[in-house]
Order: sequence, then C-alpha cells, then structure tokens
Amino acid sequence: MTTDDSYRPGSDPAYRRLPTEGPHDPQVGGALITWVEPMPEHVVGYNRWYEDDHMITGAMVMPWMFSCRRFVAPRSIQHLRGPAGSRVAEPLEAGKYIGIYWINEGRIEDHEQWALGSNHRLHAEGRGSYRGHGHDPLEERRHVFTSFNDLLGTNYRDDGVPRVVHTLMQPYRGLVVQVIDAVDGDRVRLDRWLAEEYLPSVLGGSVAVATRFAPRPLPPDKLSHVRELDGVGGIVTVLHFLEEPPELVWPEHFADAESQIAAGGVGTLGVQAAFVPTNHGTDDYTDELF
Repeated sequence: MTTDDSYRPGSDPAYRRLPTEGPHDPQVGGALITWVEPMPEHVVGYNRWYEDDHMITGAMVMPWMFSCRRFVAPRSIQHLRGPAGSRVAEPLEAGKYIGIYWINEGRIEDHEQWALGSNHRLHAEGRGSYRGHGHDPLEERRHVFTSFNDLLGTNYRDDGVPRVVHTLMQPYRGLVVQVIDAVDGDRVRLDRWLAEEYLPSVLGGSVAVATRFAPRPLPPDKLSHVRELDGVGGIVTVLHFLEEPPELVWPEHFADAESQIAAGGVGTLGVQAAFVPTNHGTDDYTDELF
C-alpha cells in the first residue's frame, strides 16, 4: 500500500501502458454478481456504506467495470421465491440485496486482480464495515452467493430491446434471478437448452431480456467473509429484466419454473427470486425488509 508521502499522481508509467494492451471493445464479457443478506440491526448503516463507499471504491472505480445496478427484495415480493429448501438461499428469504456489475469482454482476470488488491486495502483501512476498524463484517451482512461470471449469452424478447451492454442503464422495473444446477455438472448442455428452449418460452410480454452467466470459483485469497457456493462449475445464473413489477409478471412467466426446468431433464432450479431496483442514494426499502 502506498502512503500519502510516497504517492505521486501520474508518475507511474503503468497508467499509460496498461490501457494500450489487451482487449478494449464495448462488449460485456462477464459480471460481478453479489447477493447479500443484511442483518436487521445494521441494515441502514450497511446500506449507506454500500452505496456511498463500497459500490464506488470497491467496484465501479476499477478498470474494466463499466455499468452497475442494485436491486432489493422488500417484504411485499419475498413470496416470489422458490423452491422451498433451496440450497442457495438459506432460509429462502435470505438475500435482500443483489448488486450486478458488467465487466468488459476479455478483462475479467485483470479486473479481478485489481478488485482483490483494492478490497484488501479497503478492509485494512477499516472500510470493510460502516463502523470502521475492528468490526466483523459478518455482524452486518452475509453473502448468499457472490461470484465473478463469464457471459454465456443473452436472449431478447425482440429486436427492439436494447442490447445487453445497455441493460443495467435501462429503467427496468424488476429483476428475477435464477440459479440453475446442471444435471451431472454438464453446464454446456444446460446452457444450450436454456438458450434454445426454456428462455424463448419465458421471454415475452414484460420480460424483455434474459442474460446467462457461468459463475467462476472465487480466488483463494478472497476476503474471508465472502461465501463461495459449492458446485459453481455446474451452475448457470440467469438474470431476467422486467418492464413491469415482478408481482405482475410472476404468475405467467415464473410460477412454474421449477417444474418446467426439471422437465427439461438437464437442470434443476437451485433458487429463483424477484427484486425491484433500489433508489440509489436513499434508505428507501430499509424499513420494508424484515
């Protein structure tokens, strides 16, 4: 870590050299998806810390990350989850917040290294908690499922829907997240079935976009409080973006997802959950979660 005395802005030639090397196209190559359960007594402090500091210095200021959106699950839509006994969300209502960040194509590894260095620095500086040094992040929140992910592909309702590079900047009114386990760990077969058979049957009406991601194992030097889900090599995570609130879309498009996915014979539904966008910079919804 540099100190105030040793740091000289603009003096390190790496800042001029690194942008000239490697991929630099306006394409989504992957995502950071971080699904978190706050503790009730800390929810307001955690929310402000996350949006005012961590979302910026722990994510968006870093190279090769270019778009983000945060979503929340208030009590009014927490019944829009399943299946019972989920191996991902334990208990099923866990995971009130989810943050989604796009990463440039071909740059996940580069971004991940910067993210590790930055977040270890922030924690060493006492900025891993809104309460500062000496406080355990697990007292404030726990991770349901956090991963860096490779983009497998995107399904669209029609050609008029903005492409995935713009998805997180669109004013979508809801999100449904599905974490799907591949039978026998065959993620390639599962993804093909999702892209060609299942998702075309879900898209339509107010379901505009479905993005498919392959989670990666977390690096061995991850922060200790970040949970890694077992079997990530056999998972496809699908993000459905909705033009209407989830409660209006759920009955037709998602209520039967568990049986529909099982009937395909190539995957099982680990969890699905509905969210609405947060109102960034406010404490809206913090009194509607528990």
